[in-house]
Amino acid sequence: MGSTTTTLGILMLLFYSASAYTDPIIVTDPPFVDSGEILEETILRCNLTNPPSAITGHVWKKDDQDIPGTNDADQSTVMEYKLTAVDAKHSGEYSCYYFTSPAVNSTIRVRAPPGVTNKKSEHGNEGDVGVLTCKSSGYPPVENWSWSRRTKAGYEFIVNGTRNFHIKSAGNKTELRINSLDIEEDQGDYYCNATNEIGTKAETIHFRVRGRFAALWPFLGIVAEVIVLVAIIFIYEKRRKPDEISDDDEQGSAPLKSNASINHEDKNVRQRNSN
Repeated sequence: MGSTTTTLGILMLLFYSASAYTDPIIVTDPPFVDSGEILEETILRCNLTNPPSAITGHVWKKDDQDIPGTNDADQSTVMEYKLTAVDAKHSGEYSCYYFTSPAVNSTIRVRAPPGVTNKKSEHGNEGDVGVLTCKSSGYPPVENWSWSRRTKAGYEFIVNGTRNFHIKSAGNKTELRINSLDIEEDQGDYYCNATNEIGTKAETIHFRVRGRFAALWPFLGIVAEVIVLVAIIFIYEKRRKPDEISDDDEQGSAPLKSNASINHEDKNVRQRNSN
């Protein structure tokens, strides 16, 4: 009887201890944010109840990286962070970290359609391979990439492996390769389309195909300029030489006449002296 009472007392003590301890709870507000629901700025908020120890500070993180200016020694159970916009640039996983022992945290997911970056225009030479590239950013990650283009007949979805098209997509990057470029068929506007679970974003690339010998025209232009310059110099030198030769003849004949006159005067003086 005594052992039974002791066992019952231990069980009641364990039950009381378990019911008295409650795990820490972080309530997030809002639990998640989707682009389109919030038009302007919004506040992310976390509220910690039943912390495992005294709070010595906290910090906000985005995609596991500390957000500058949010690390502080505040002991408050409430944390807030202001989002100036909900778009691809500001999307991601925001986490509120409480400095307790052990540390506790919770995550608010801010989701938006993907952001797409690319060069607005590209070019290639006829007969070569053209390469168009697009990259994405934001959260959630891109689930699907697709390419399309505008033709004389309208919009055309590009299927990988058809005609001279080859598409390679991996993660946040997609690449469209166009083999054996044709100046009539392949130049125009191309569209890369990125899709995630929130929406789709498309960007335009204007692609220009240059003629086969287009790269030679700058070189031929330089050669033509050199030829014209050499011809001008040659003509100038040819016209200048006869004038210089005649001037030299005149300068050279004057001393000869002067010497002849001196010799004639010397001969007259000898004749007078002999007389």
